[in-house]
Amino acid sequence: MTTSLDATSETVTEPVISITDEARQIVIDALSAEPEPASMALWLEVRAIEAGNFVYDLYFQARTDAGDDDAVWTLDGLTTVVPARSVPRLTGAKLEFSTEGEGGLVIVNPNRPGPELGAQIPAEVLSQGINGVLGRRITDLLEAAVNPSIASHGGRCDLVAVDEVGKHAYVRLSGGCQGCAMSRMTLSEGIETMLRQEIPDLGDLIDVTDHGSGDKPYY
Repeated sequence: MTTSLDATSETVTEPVISITDEARQIVIDALSAEPEPASMALWLEVRAIEAGNFVYDLYFQARTDAGDDDAVWTLDGLTTVVPARSVPRLTGAKLEFSTEGEGGLVIVNPNRPGPELGAQIPAEVLSQGINGVLGRRITDLLEAAVNPSIASHGGRCDLVAVDEVGKHAYVRLSGGCQGCAMSRMTLSEGIETMLRQEIPDLGDLIDVTDHGSGDKPYY
């Protein structure tokens, strides 16, 4: 799903998430401090599920990194991207500024996770199992390279589903990585880097860990 991208228009076709004026200005001010703000967009996505709630990531990344199926739109000088897998989870949500606590940007989302963690994984992907060619390669790499590396933190990463067609992998972290504040960095800069070195055409690496139930996080 790619929404229309029009940097000059005040009207946007099917924005996934609305942004209040106050929140938009905060984002634009922060974006202006980036090295190349004109080429960057605000990316919003659901990272994981913790204690029955979605956990979000908000970050700046090049707008040209958006894929054909990602939602992309520009409104009032701000380009926003929602990765395809987060679109159904964020549709109708709102990014706003909250004065509660220390204050900050929050996402108010009418959507809720399914009752089971497996609801994050499409049924057609679950039905493929993990014993296909790609699944075996990923499992072997996790056991040979990844898990020995994160074992020092008491962590482990297991493949729970794989899309052999789209080459997307769904993994679950456990031990010291479950509920760890550094889990996203471990996944993106450690585990994903190791996998992509051996499987350059790997699609998305999707964390389906219930981080809210982790009782021994490393951080």
